[in-house]
Amino acid sequence: MKIIESNILNKFENLTFGFSTKIGLDRAAPYHFNLSYATGDDDIIVSENRLAFFNSLGLDENSIAFQNQVHSDIVEIVDSPGSKGECDAMITSVKGLGLAIVSADCTANFIYDRCNQVIAGVHSGWRGTEKKILSKTLNTLSDKFNSQPDDLFVFISPAISQMNYEVGKEVAALFDSKYVIENNNSLYLDVTSANLEMLLNFGIPEDNIEVSKLCSFANLELLHSYRRDGIQSGRAMGIIALKEE
Repeated sequence: MKIIESNILNKFENLTFGFSTKIGLDRAAPYHFNLSYATGDDDIIVSENRLAFFNSLGLDENSIAFQNQVHSDIVEIVDSPGSKGECDAMITSVKGLGLAIVSADCTANFIYDRCNQVIAGVHSGWRGTEKKILSKTLNTLSDKFNSQPDDLFVFISPAISQMNYEVGKEVAALFDSKYVIENNNSLYLDVTSANLEMLLNFGIPEDNIEVSKLCSFANLELLHSYRRDGIQSGRAMGIIALKEE
């Protein structure tokens, strides 16, 4: 099994983190090592895949919080495993509770507050980014947990790169022009950079942020991509958890 780690989050011994790839359990096309029940893949296979992934991180399958991701700006503070309904960001201070974010091109942000021992996972595609769900998550951390920018450490997951993310004029118009380039009469959007700027604008030091350079669309052998593979694309999952003492 191939799992993407975070150099910046791995510095903290009390954190568990991993982001899955297409590679695991020798799963075949089209779904490969898929961790979502919403793709058309066999549920039994997905359950086996999830169990293997959780075990590889040292987590129990009954210790994970999931969300029904709907490209919203809904942020939930959670204290128990299982489904948390429709939301796209979760925050917890509960040790041993993993926060799961599913992705197949969208940006996923994983946040750790080293002072207050709080974590967050944020799913932020173009819709969530336009709604500033990441900024709203940071504000919730500040308001509810007194999180300070210098204490926050963030990993931005593999996502579709700007050069591969063509969008229509109506989507491009929702974003500052600095996130959009035009090439051969087509428009391309940089969602990752828009998320990064929200982190920096909140005051998080650049040295506290790690941005994956992997493009989900370009890395055919490694990463799932809905834009590339369509409805038969599998899904990756990233999990962050505070280790139990």
